[in-house]
Amino acid sequence: MAKLGVNQGQLAACSNKPNCVSSQAQDREHYIDPLLFHGNQENAHQAIIAILQQTKRVNIVTKEANYLHAEFKSALFRFVDDVEFYFVEESPSLTTIHIRSASRVGYSDLGVNRKRMESLRAQL
Repeated sequence: MAKLGVNQGQLAACSNKPNCVSSQAQDREHYIDPLLFHGNQENAHQAIIAILQQTKRVNIVTKEANYLHAEFKSALFRFVDDVEFYFVEESPSLTTIHIRSASRVGYSDLGVNRKRMESLRAQL
């Protein structure tokens, strides 16, 4: 498992497996656009927490001012995916939320991590 958290402004890189997406990835296979929130970092943080709290089988593991880590469990086999959010306030009215969603085990996730993050984008 990759070391989680933010290191020098970067979330962990995705491995070469196709079961990870990140807004900081350098390759097309793993890249996903960051989330954009029209508001300050604190409000963005609260909005993501509210969405996570309404989502089934989610446990918020780490809550920091500019970072969140949550574990998502699959319904059937209870596989755990690590989902991270790194909040960067661009201005008082715009926050970029870098995202990373990765399966802990297996090779392919059949697009689950990308679909999860796009669903979250739609809810935000």
